[in-house]
Amino acid sequence: MKHSSLLLTGGCGFIGSNFILESLERSPNLHIVNLDALTYAGNPANLVSLEGHKRYHLQQGHIGDAKLVSSLLEKYQVDAVVNFAAESHVDRSIENPASFIETNVLETNHLLHSSFKYFEHLTKEQQAVFRFLHISTDEVFGTLSSESDAFNEETSFSPNSPYAASKAASDHIVRAYHHTFGLPVVTTNCSNNYGPFQFPEKLIPLMIANAIEGKPLPIYGDGSNIRDWLYVRDHTSAIAAVLENGTVGETYCVGGDSEKDNLTVVKTICSILDRVHPKQKGSYTEQITFVRDRPGHDFRYAIDASKLKTELNWLPKVSFEEGIEETVLWYLSNQEWSLNIHENTYQRQRLGNI
Repeated sequence: MKHSSLLLTGGCGFIGSNFILESLERSPNLHIVNLDALTYAGNPANLVSLEGHKRYHLQQGHIGDAKLVSSLLEKYQVDAVVNFAAESHVDRSIENPASFIETNVLETNHLLHSSFKYFEHLTKEQQAVFRFLHISTDEVFGTLSSESDAFNEETSFSPNSPYAASKAASDHIVRAYHHTFGLPVVTTNCSNNYGPFQFPEKLIPLMIANAIEGKPLPIYGDGSNIRDWLYVRDHTSAIAAVLENGTVGETYCVGGDSEKDNLTVVKTICSILDRVHPKQKGSYTEQITFVRDRPGHDFRYAIDASKLKTELNWLPKVSFEEGIEETVLWYLSNQEWSLNIHENTYQRQRLGNI
């Protein structure tokens, strides 16, 4: 089915902004309302190309604001809610778990309740179309050994960080709203994303920025921790497939079929930069440093996306080699975007972009 009016939360973040740009280009009759609290990782500059766009509206606010959410649902006659809004950085969750519980658990519950109250008063035909799509993470499943099978939809939850625990809780609450109240929900659990517009505290953009600036490239432990890397545009295509054709009440795991350890990822970035943006002397690999490991650092994540591939005919199209090169080139071409974030200027300017 095709949806015509989305309430999308956290759309000024990394994955949400990519999804908005692609969705508006792909669907000429789609209207998107972007509800974003515009905290540190919510950057309106990601969507500056949409200024004045007739089918896009940015509303600053929190997903826990029931009055605001209800008014947006009614005003724009929303037929799907796509929930990207989340605190998502493990290091920050270790420093301040409470903010992750607030946003990822309590406010997500408020968003679900507002959506359900709206859903209750729709006609049967409208209810048949309505969806609540919750975007989650593979971190809810815990960690894997080198020999373990990849995570899938049947894997038990075993979160190891405050961030992962908060997302696991939100996944359970979403499930409960379907089984208890009949809200038509779908959930996705994705592996590590990378690509344009990613906030530069995450591994790949941080390494690119530090390398260019001549700073150390800090790697936790010995760099052997493994992640399944998913190019963001492959993720957004999976989200679109699940939104339009996913089975209500089901969960879909989304992965890139690209397991790499952190040291390999950083060395790959250095190799690309050596070729396309060489230093005056030496290699960027000389900036690699190893730092004390993160507390409770999960060793390996891997996703088995067979269900998504079989049921919805989705496949990741971008190999890690293609995606990482495109990502490095994007950050090289958009250094002002990164500089604004480092200087925090976008937070001072953002009110003028609403």
